[in-house]
Amino acid sequence: MTTASDHNKKLFIETVGCQMNILDSELVVAALKNQGYELTPDVAEADTVLFNTCSVREHAEHKIYSALGRLKFSKRTRPDQVIGVLGCMAQKDQELIFKKAPHVDLVVGTGQLSEVPRLIDEARTSRLRGLAVSLDRKEGTRLEVSSSFQSYDPLREPQMRPSPYQSFVRIMIGCDKFCTYCVVPMTRGPEQSRPPVDILRETELLAQQGVKEVTLLGQTVNSYKFTQDGKVWRLADLLAAISEIPEILRIKFVTNYPKDMTRELLLAIRSLPKAARYLHVPAQHGCNDMLAKMKRGYTIEQYREMMARITEVLPDAAVSSDFIVGFCGETEEQHQKSMDLIREFRFKNSFIFKYSERPGTKAASLFPDDIPDDVKRARNNEMLELQNRISEEDNAQFIGREVEVLVEGFSKTAQKTGHHADHGPGQLTGRTMCDRIVVFDGNPRLTGTLANVRISDVSSTTLLGQMVTYEQQTTPGSILPILS
Repeated sequence: MTTASDHNKKLFIETVGCQMNILDSELVVAALKNQGYELTPDVAEADTVLFNTCSVREHAEHKIYSALGRLKFSKRTRPDQVIGVLGCMAQKDQELIFKKAPHVDLVVGTGQLSEVPRLIDEARTSRLRGLAVSLDRKEGTRLEVSSSFQSYDPLREPQMRPSPYQSFVRIMIGCDKFCTYCVVPMTRGPEQSRPPVDILRETELLAQQGVKEVTLLGQTVNSYKFTQDGKVWRLADLLAAISEIPEILRIKFVTNYPKDMTRELLLAIRSLPKAARYLHVPAQHGCNDMLAKMKRGYTIEQYREMMARITEVLPDAAVSSDFIVGFCGETEEQHQKSMDLIREFRFKNSFIFKYSERPGTKAASLFPDDIPDDVKRARNNEMLELQNRISEEDNAQFIGREVEVLVEGFSKTAQKTGHHADHGPGQLTGRTMCDRIVVFDGNPRLTGTLANVRISDVSSTTLLGQMVTYEQQTTPGSILPILS
């Protein structure tokens, strides 16, 4: 029998899904690195293999089971290997994962991730399976269920972040909206907001580590509400408090719920120079009948009122959306209403998904998944083509303009071609305050700073430009812009 100290402490982790999952993986990796583990991109050399999973779409689950299938016989050559499944799929499927993949050693839900280091050690020494999941929403009172979705010690691991200068901060967990198609209320539990004192302490720690941009996360992030020392904190209050941290240059937040996009919040964003002019507010559909069937809790008329409020208070804001095509019973006429909504609001971009029936949701029990896959695919492609055309047309309005960009580092193209290897000047990437991607040539030493870029060309997803620098001339007060 092996002991926990016999293995090589090489850790491989694959993350599927949303920003919440990316953050969860960062916290898990930080806890394991605290015990001496080392990340490796090579699953073959890892004696600890973890999959952090998503259950929002069936495709994500199939991807994980395929990855697990490829490891079916890996323990023949690595008898000390531990394989774990974490996250939403683990919380939803639980024992089913062990049945489908008997070589899995541990299954850990979203609310029990602090148990991962202990369960790995136990699995390695005893070879017994470990299961740690939170209570089902029907297995106790709201307080009991909420308590079973544990808060997690915010150890942080920079290696897992989008860049060393960007980080996610969770301000709430769970969801109480119960959209009929969605598994999140089951996999993430009841809606709970974190104490502002904890959020601010964590953000200050990130700032000390060099983070310049934080993205506040919540299933419905603008529903945030917490009473601390007699004061009711909302998202607007958090934005104002985080803005006081000098090192933090930008603050983003996702994902927003339309009915909670209040004038108070919009006015707070307008008054805070560090708050990004970018709002992700999923519409999901353009037809009231479909919205009611999805139990989204608002009408198209109310969504339109919200968009008018955004335009009035934040005319420079970019709004993105989510859409589901092929939901149960969707007619061609109803689909076209979603297309009309995209034409009306000209979203910066839209995340478009074919409906995927999820076991345990209300939609699965109430409505047949009756739209053929080829129809779903055709509607998905039609909507994507429309959104891409709108995005390209609207991006063209930036040609000739100067934008401020938070430099994130070398572009994907530079990384793929290896031009970044010598760390000399090359193609960099960053984002504007309205979350548009900008690609330009520059010195990598600019990474983590704000730079001005003049836009010369665009695509549907990217702005392309040249850096602008300013030189002080000999004549007092004269500043000459020079393209560099």
